[in-house]
Amino acid sequence: MESSPALLLVLITLAIVHIVQAQDHQGFISLDCGLPADEMSPYKEEVTGLQFSSDATFIQSGKTGRIQAYKAANLQRPYTTLRYFPDGIRNCYNLDVDKGRKYLIRAFFTYGNYDGRDTKPVFDLYLGPNLWATIDLETLVNGTREDILHNPTSNSLHICLVKTGETTPMISALELRPMRNDSYSTGSLKLLNSNYLSKSTSQIRYASDIYDRIWTPYFKKEWTQISTDLKVSNSNSYAPPEDVLKTAATPTNASAPLTIEWPYENPQDRHYLYAHFAEIQDLQPNETREFNILWNEEPYYGPFTPPKLKLMSIIPRSPYACDEGMCIFQLNRTNNSTLPPLLNAFEVYKVIHFPQSETDGSDVVAMRNIESTYGLGRINWQGDPC
Repeated sequence: MESSPALLLVLITLAIVHIVQAQDHQGFISLDCGLPADEMSPYKEEVTGLQFSSDATFIQSGKTGRIQAYKAANLQRPYTTLRYFPDGIRNCYNLDVDKGRKYLIRAFFTYGNYDGRDTKPVFDLYLGPNLWATIDLETLVNGTREDILHNPTSNSLHICLVKTGETTPMISALELRPMRNDSYSTGSLKLLNSNYLSKSTSQIRYASDIYDRIWTPYFKKEWTQISTDLKVSNSNSYAPPEDVLKTAATPTNASAPLTIEWPYENPQDRHYLYAHFAEIQDLQPNETREFNILWNEEPYYGPFTPPKLKLMSIIPRSPYACDEGMCIFQLNRTNNSTLPPLLNAFEVYKVIHFPQSETDGSDVVAMRNIESTYGLGRINWQGDPC
């Protein structure tokens, strides 16, 4: 099977300067929503070492709360407080961003019975005038988060919580992380999965990941884990952390494929899968690892051999649809290979089409001036002014 021209091979081109800039986490916005006024802001979060600040200067409405103590025991500090919105239909955060810059935007939601009513809310999350996600804490009782890659079209970004029923919207934390503009597809991409293949039980994020993406371990019983203590080069425009590349999965049955599956929400959905490979096993002269990559049983890329101790990421030039309720990504060993296929990590994103553009920056300034001049502080007049 020949390599498809519809795919990109992302080679090792990341300059050291980009790594240094990201390690300084310049431009990171980390908001602890509902942080009490009598607690220090900003403060250093112990696990990541990042500085979190109160959200009070980014929103004009809402009340503060704290989840019940027994539910907070295993959570990082920013996710134990919250801001809730008993008044108004639409309540919005107003954040300054760089127009056209790619951002990872992440919102956390943990109800934690903060009000003692055990009434878990359901509400909508908007990015400016566009629906981003529905937050259903009746179903996701332990909390949830939403991640999206987005290029703002204005220097002002509004993230809004919209009441859709009888329950009260709430939010635990907001995080914005500037990304490289030459990474990932253009447009808006909603994260579905970000996994490294390991039997570990620990998530990996900043400072191991310079962009503070959150990687969750994923492993199947029919796989065998391999790992290395050697240095693995992670230098390309995606720069997944070296820690997620130091482990990988192979099928225990050497003749079996390695398969990743996930359900789709809508037949019209289109997905990108970013697959990250590095050969971390010390191969003998008579050993080879070669495989073909299939999407829904159709040829996707190959034959492919992962480079030794060096990252190679394989992505499609355009998003793919899925069939019969499931998306299936499969690695099949070729006849020339003596070893089964290998995968270190992968990310899955759904393409989001936002029908309405964000308000022009000059319009936002004008509307703010009107609000300031006339003392307008109505809760329902928040978010994208148009």
